[in-house]
Amino acid sequence: MAVTTGALSAEASTMDPNTTVIRVPISSLKPADSPRLEGEDEAHVKVLAEIATTLPPILVHRRTMRVVDGMHRLRAAVLRGEDSIAVEFFDGDDADVFVRAVQANISHGLPLSLRDRKAAAARIAATRPNLSDRAIARVAGLSPKTVATVRRRSSDGTPHSDRRVGRDGRLRPLDASAGRAAAEDLIRSRPNASLREIARSAGISVSTARDVRQRIEHAREPAPSADRNAVNSPHRGTSGGSDVDRVDAETNLSDFTSVVPMLMKDPSLKFTGPGRALLRLLAAHAMGPTDWERLIEAVPPHCISVVGDLASVYARAWERLGTELKRRRTDMS
Repeated sequence: MAVTTGALSAEASTMDPNTTVIRVPISSLKPADSPRLEGEDEAHVKVLAEIATTLPPILVHRRTMRVVDGMHRLRAAVLRGEDSIAVEFFDGDDADVFVRAVQANISHGLPLSLRDRKAAAARIAATRPNLSDRAIARVAGLSPKTVATVRRRSSDGTPHSDRRVGRDGRLRPLDASAGRAAAEDLIRSRPNASLREIARSAGISVSTARDVRQRIEHAREPAPSADRNAVNSPHRGTSGGSDVDRVDAETNLSDFTSVVPMLMKDPSLKFTGPGRALLRLLAAHAMGPTDWERLIEAVPPHCISVVGDLASVYARAWERLGTELKRRRTDMS
């Protein structure tokens, strides 16, 4: 069940250019355990089937011959009447297949919806509770805050761990205060011990050991106030409506803007004039809350009124676009 460090690394999210590509019979392949809750998009399949350029190879789990990434491309090949398709093989364990599928769908192709990514994060958190919010966020294309919310909402019946694997693959305690307290005892009893010795004995990082030593030297508490709040306190992990709603409101923007780089690679958009125009507009708006705050501060007093009116008009135009696309999606389902 353990995920290798490489399965969560940046290099694992892209295909190795040295990997051998071979053609295999389509009949030999099994459908993907897809993170797409609603399955493949029929319209996207048709668009891919009509593209004249060669599509990238699909990714297949070698042992089971199950598609890991590329169901749209596979169905497009079937629609074109082909009986074989180019594949690259993935040799990970069964437990790694879903994580790899999410990574692949996040990095290219038709973007996963926010609902898909949240469901994927919940599944990964349930099967690998020792992974940190940041590690899961990187895989699922979400913000760590959103992953934390998803984890809280789906934590019932899920095994808990007091240690988490970070993005760098290192295992660290969920509550750093215990490690800091142990480091304090070691520093006071063995003042000449090296930071590495203290870190290894207390189960913390060298930088944390250094911070504890500096705090002791300055007669301060070994842990910041935030660390002294127990991770498993009675108030932590509750799903009260106001708290969850506030986190969702804060993180939605970053969750959605993370999709824009994937859309930029979508052939059904980048190979058409209107599609490219849409991508340029989306890219121009793919900014975080801090970036928007800078724009607000950059508007001089004599332009506030006209820029504010323009922003409201453009916002209504985007709202109409969103409403129309949602209606179109409903009509197609």
